[in-house]
Amino acid sequence: MTLFIDNDVVALVLSMEDTIAALEESYRQLVSKDSVCRPRVDIQIPTSDKNKIYQWGTMEGGSRSGYFGIRMKSDVIYESEYNGAITQEKYCMKPGLFCGLILITSTENGEPLAFINDGVLQHMRVAGDGGIGVKYMSREDSEVVGMLGSGGMSRTHMEAFMCVRDIKKLQVYSPTPANREKFGEEMRAKYGIEVVVCDNPRDIYRGADIVAALTDSAVGVLNGEWLEEGTHVVSIGGGSGKADDKTLEKTDVYFRFGDAPAPWGEPDMALDDEYITYAAKAPDDSGFKMKRFGRRGHGAALPDRMITFQDIIEGTNRGRTSAAQITYSERGNLQGAQFWAVGGVVYEKAKAAGLGNEVPTEWFIQDVRD
Repeated sequence: MTLFIDNDVVALVLSMEDTIAALEESYRQLVSKDSVCRPRVDIQIPTSDKNKIYQWGTMEGGSRSGYFGIRMKSDVIYESEYNGAITQEKYCMKPGLFCGLILITSTENGEPLAFINDGVLQHMRVAGDGGIGVKYMSREDSEVVGMLGSGGMSRTHMEAFMCVRDIKKLQVYSPTPANREKFGEEMRAKYGIEVVVCDNPRDIYRGADIVAALTDSAVGVLNGEWLEEGTHVVSIGGGSGKADDKTLEKTDVYFRFGDAPAPWGEPDMALDDEYITYAAKAPDDSGFKMKRFGRRGHGAALPDRMITFQDIIEGTNRGRTSAAQITYSERGNLQGAQFWAVGGVVYEKAKAAGLGNEVPTEWFIQDVRD
């Protein structure tokens, strides 16, 4: 039987410790060439509303250890403005609903093993990367987090940071006072740490060992002018995932986990872009585009100061060499390597616990050769 595993089951069986361990193993297998992945590929098609576009996105990868996984998303995307901040929004059918699925198959016999809602797993895998960056690049005595954002990604990132460092204080800012106050109360109650809810984004940088920009802003939210010595920086999201020029200028060590390999026999097709977009042209070629102003999909930011997961595994470069250095970490274009690894853990745990809805595997199998 093939399992359908919803977000409630994922939340029940998947821990942050499991997520970080699965991601690290996946990245190790990329180094040893026991696994493979590709960058995210998006297809964009204009809708009848020039301010919205349809986007189909996929990312995939698999391993000799037994699993292949592909994440598939069907979204209508657009931008909105709130309190002067531009954010990227998305929905499927209507606002508040989303369509994202992960298909896990066996690399031994091709069997479709599971379909998994991607919502909870998506938040866990992004935060797991944040935790890996903090684990290897932040100072070991890091205990103060400065956070921009108070949504779901902020919650899972705090969980990841708590897994890898002895965090004692959180300083948080987000544009909506009620949201940041609620988030602060939750973190204070959940972790028993000191929480300062800030009315000004400037204040989250003061004394912070880790600065995390965790928003869905369509434009960058980091301000490198405010970074202090010894800080480790984590940043996610669309436009917000690109560090500002001052942050990059002040970064001493840039930890990019790695890049998806080039297609077999086609070394010239190697890319460091986080995503590749194919787009149908709108009648007047106007309206919103995922790649703002036609820019590339965020390649390697600082190649002259870059280390990779391979460097760390092989001991050729351990990154930070002093407590005063500023470090910055990001995954690279390895999304496809994440879903087979974390999805495989979810499948195994759900199956062992007798959770998930069984679907006849024969529904997906045919005797007509394609």
